[in-house]
Amino acid sequence: MKTIALFGKTLVPENGEYMKQLFKELADNQAEIVVYQPFADIVAAYVPEGVQYTVFRSHDDLKADLLFSIGGDGTILDTVPFVLDSGIPVVGINMGRLGFLSSISKNEMTMAVNSVLTGDYGVEQRTLLELVSPNNVFGDVKYALNELNVIRNPEHSLLAIKVFVDDVYLNTYWGDGILLATPTGSTAYSLSAGGPIIAPNAKNFVITPIATHNLTVRPVVIPDDSTIRIQVEGREKKFVFSMDSRSCTLDTSVQLEVRKACFCLNLVRMRGEDFFGTIRNKLMWGKDNRN
Repeated sequence: MKTIALFGKTLVPENGEYMKQLFKELADNQAEIVVYQPFADIVAAYVPEGVQYTVFRSHDDLKADLLFSIGGDGTILDTVPFVLDSGIPVVGINMGRLGFLSSISKNEMTMAVNSVLTGDYGVEQRTLLELVSPNNVFGDVKYALNELNVIRNPEHSLLAIKVFVDDVYLNTYWGDGILLATPTGSTAYSLSAGGPIIAPNAKNFVITPIATHNLTVRPVVIPDDSTIRIQVEGREKKFVFSMDSRSCTLDTSVQLEVRKACFCLNLVRMRGEDFFGTIRNKLMWGKDNRN
């Protein structure tokens, strides 16, 4: 018997029937179900009669063979503090429209349940960023699946951001900020800021400037075994720092040091699914009214 964890943050009423279907499919396949406590309160009305489940609240009490992320790409980002280094594979069920990570549509849930419970799936190991210093910004949740970014406070002037790669000076970026993205994050904020798309198995990070004041400055791809050091300078005394969905304001006296985490997030992929097909379809490459 497999233990399946269900994680989500919200659920719109029109997706209630899909949630009910998911509970039924898992129960019919004799899976043991464990649900994130706040999400359990949201979906309680959609649990079929007779279906039993328990709850989890944190990384420490999450014990499962797989975790279903119910929502979108942002929901998968929010699974990181719960999964951490446990190795639990994450299955992304997309309840919205776009979705690079949560690539299984809600209409494909029955197929997905049958596939994962029989072991008919693949796993992609997705690299994470780790904030080495300072180590008390977000507590134990010092990891990011997509990116970290350093940006100016909206009402303040531009920043001067000095970046070192393995203690070698790279550049001082004048502008609204910079991003340090993983291959996973290359299709997120970094892409909209002009960064390249990086395949998930490429062993790279990308440093992408945001609204740079020097038009010759471009994104730089670096090896993912690099240590990156970031120092904010200039007239401003504060800047906004974020890792995925977590953010805070830091003093410019704080220097950031970042490296690759020693563990990965295991992302489940269905058989026949591939990264290039995903970006081709999601970004509608080749779609033209003339075709």
